[in-house]
Amino acid sequence: MADARREGGLDAPTRHPLGQDQPVFWDSEDLNRELARVYDICHGCRRCVSLCNAFPTLFDLVDESKTMEIDGVAVADYGKVVDQCYLCDLCYLTKCPYVPPHEWNVDFPHLMLRAKAIKFKNGDTKLRDNLITSTDLVGKVASKPVINTLVNAGNKNSLVRSILDQTFGIHKDAHLPEYNRKPARKQHAARVFDPALATPNPAIDATAEKPDRVTLFTTCYCNYNEPSIADSVIKVLEHNNVKVDLAAREHCCGMPKLELGDLKSVQLLMQRNIPALFETVQAGNAIIAAVPSCVLMFKQELPLMYPDDEQVQAVAKAFHDPFEYLHKLYKRGKLNTRFKRALGDVSYHVACHQRVQKIGPRTKQILELIPDTTVKSIERCSGHDGTYGVKSETLEFANKIVKPIVRQVTEQQPDYYGSDCPIAGKHIENNLDSGQKAIHPIDLLCLAYGI
Repeated sequence: MADARREGGLDAPTRHPLGQDQPVFWDSEDLNRELARVYDICHGCRRCVSLCNAFPTLFDLVDESKTMEIDGVAVADYGKVVDQCYLCDLCYLTKCPYVPPHEWNVDFPHLMLRAKAIKFKNGDTKLRDNLITSTDLVGKVASKPVINTLVNAGNKNSLVRSILDQTFGIHKDAHLPEYNRKPARKQHAARVFDPALATPNPAIDATAEKPDRVTLFTTCYCNYNEPSIADSVIKVLEHNNVKVDLAAREHCCGMPKLELGDLKSVQLLMQRNIPALFETVQAGNAIIAAVPSCVLMFKQELPLMYPDDEQVQAVAKAFHDPFEYLHKLYKRGKLNTRFKRALGDVSYHVACHQRVQKIGPRTKQILELIPDTTVKSIERCSGHDGTYGVKSETLEFANKIVKPIVRQVTEQQPDYYGSDCPIAGKHIENNLDSGQKAIHPIDLLCLAYGI
């Protein structure tokens, strides 16, 4: 048996339930003791210094203190580290040698989440953060006629952006996504799941093989900002003889609210989404979303928050990254590999929230099935995180974190580049000087297929 006290070890990392229903979770004094304990371990290790700005912030606080140890850091400054964490999970999965089953039991992202939750409960949250994490509300309003034109024009107007920066804390130089007048779910309303049509009639053909069916969770971003990505998912799946449904109802996955620490809103969104998704799972559907953060929310975070909810667990098992699902088709000999166009050199950013799903390099493997196509993977965080990359106080750090990716793309000079996370792809694009546009890997498949 592996020794849990040994640094590193051969055992796979174990994730414990979040425990937000336990009274101790909300105890501020207990939180501060745990922050001091974990901060001290991180200070003695420092392996994660290159991942994000949370760790440099922590180490600077220590190094600039009188004792140059954690006991020299004011408890009031603990939150400065928390504010820089956007729950990418990379420290837990790729760097930290002290994650459980190690006896030190370090889960830095979930400790940060606990701190964020207590901060939110205490009302220490800006109106801006409550608004920009309400992606459903913002999307619905911004996609309406007239309002849509005003919002998109305002996002490009330097005077409006300066006012937003000074009064609301949205950086004037942050690139904000456009909103589409016709969201993806409206464009594909005819695909809404019908249990009666999804269930085969045994009286007609009891031996017929059940066709592959997928429920597309469109996500807020692909629904309101880039419906073309949802279109491409549908095209690729149908090109591979997979029937695509939409759930009867869809709301934000809850990841933006989770990162804010608003666990009540996360629970409300879970209660709205899970029954509709579970209905499709009962009919035999897999579930797909083209934004890794949304997939991770259903695959990992909700199951860790609600470990005893059978519907949450069933939905988690059915949820797939698009290329994870396509790779399963490939392994079954059901993936269409008759590609009509080579892609040449592709620079591919591996999104953090896809990496931590532990599914392997499925996007790269599928793209390299295309003849005369070479894919170079870049495993670095883009630093955007949806909201971190637009705030006045953090855009500078987001742009710093993305620089190693920009450098690699610039050096490669690929025919195409992009990320499974469309927001990360845009952030890379906004920091490139070449003017070359990012393209989502699912769109690359459409190009290769000629569809």
